[in-house]
Amino acid sequence: MSSRKDSVAARERVLKRIAIRYGIHVMMPLKPEPKVRAHGGYMLRDGKTMKLLIGEKPYLFAATLEEAEAYIDALEAAAGR
Repeated sequence: MSSRKDSVAARERVLKRIAIRYGIHVMMPLKPEPKVRAHGGYMLRDGKTMKLLIGEKPYLFAATLEEAEAYIDALEAAAGR
């Protein structure tokens, strides 16, 4: 049985909270295309420069939740948290 803390919505909330510490915006499409629904659905953007960090190739919102979490986890590790 899955717990609420492991739900996608809970993982998204945690990701967004941690990303804010680093000035990163977690972006999700309002109306995802079929290929986005099949794989991906996330982009990370630097809040200061507005540069897309991950999820823009080969199409917009191509990063999975796991890829976005891994990117933020790497930032956390580099910061020593």
